[in-house]
Amino acid sequence: MKVDGRAMRTLWPAPARDALFVIDQRALPHRLQVERLGDIAAVHRAIADMWVRGAPLIGATAAYGLALQMNRACDDTALEQAAAWLQQARPTAVNLAWAVQRLLAVLRPLAPAARRDAAWTEADAIAEHDVQVNTAIGRHGLALLQAVAARKAGPVNVLTHCNAGWLATVDRGTATAPIYAAHAAGVPLHVWVDETRPRNQGASLTAWELAHEGVPHTVIADNAGGHLMQHGEVDLVIVGCDRVSARGDVCNKIGTYLKALAAHDNALPFYVAMPTSTLDLSLHDGLAQIPIEYRSAREVTHLSGRAADGTVVEVQLVPDGTAAANPAFDVTPARLVTGLITEHGLVAADEAALRRLGDGPPRHERTRSACRLDRGAATAGRAGTESRQHRQPQPPAR
Repeated sequence: MKVDGRAMRTLWPAPARDALFVIDQRALPHRLQVERLGDIAAVHRAIADMWVRGAPLIGATAAYGLALQMNRACDDTALEQAAAWLQQARPTAVNLAWAVQRLLAVLRPLAPAARRDAAWTEADAIAEHDVQVNTAIGRHGLALLQAVAARKAGPVNVLTHCNAGWLATVDRGTATAPIYAAHAAGVPLHVWVDETRPRNQGASLTAWELAHEGVPHTVIADNAGGHLMQHGEVDLVIVGCDRVSARGDVCNKIGTYLKALAAHDNALPFYVAMPTSTLDLSLHDGLAQIPIEYRSAREVTHLSGRAADGTVVEVQLVPDGTAAANPAFDVTPARLVTGLITEHGLVAADEAALRRLGDGPPRHERTRSACRLDRGAATAGRAGTESRQHRQPQPPAR
């Protein structure tokens, strides 16, 4: 995607394969800041403290982190310790473990001397795979937006939550991929951008990237979405995901469940952009089994913003001594999900369809459930820096 007309990705390896460069998302939207991560400890910190965030991007970053460790120590002990430590950086998004396990599958059979080059090659492959997956999600989601545009006058109004854009991936995004594809195809559209308290990824990140792509959008308070749906101002909801259970329960940024409830009550389609790397077939009941990360209370009690003089300042929002809880994610039951937009097409949020998908359907095939969803999509909807509260293992010896 573009920043001031210049193509960028969220991360890229140094030419010498001795560092990883990432966009530090803590500085956005007020300034574009790139950080150099020179070792696995820096990568772990960048993931845990949300310099990088978004399930696909976390996975790709972790893959490069393991490659950086192979620059320093390639023996079995170093490999296993590094992998275990990285996987604990954040507990909810399954892409992190998926990427690390993919590297382990490549590296374990190799002699230590061969692991460095193989790790960098596989990390590059994971990053490129993410771009291909997101492009395919955009292509399949485009058909949904075109179907809405064909039956109404005026722009297609999409509501999204948090940031599932290119900043949450290597490029193009998941929930935003159909939006960018539709914008490029000339489909008139407008995006309602949830601010997404407490870290404001919608207001800070989604709005920033939509502006750079020239996509019409409006930031709204998180609690405004239901009102807009009641008054016919939303045509469909598209969100991303951090983990999806075998039966189709969707874990995503806190507040997603409330949007799904409002969409259901107003007969609006609620779609989830889901790379298959986010599917966790080992879990059946998402509400009971997906681990929910609790983050620092300070993210709720304080807020950062740009002052009149241009400096970025932090302000306190609550009375002194006020306690705050900060669950970072919630789980939307499968019954509230209209369909999952995957790189393979539209798939039903049910166990049979998802297990078939997990078996690896060819790219040109879709499940029967997906076909039924496609037929229904045309008529669906209405007319009109503190540490996490989980324990972290110690970094591997270097």
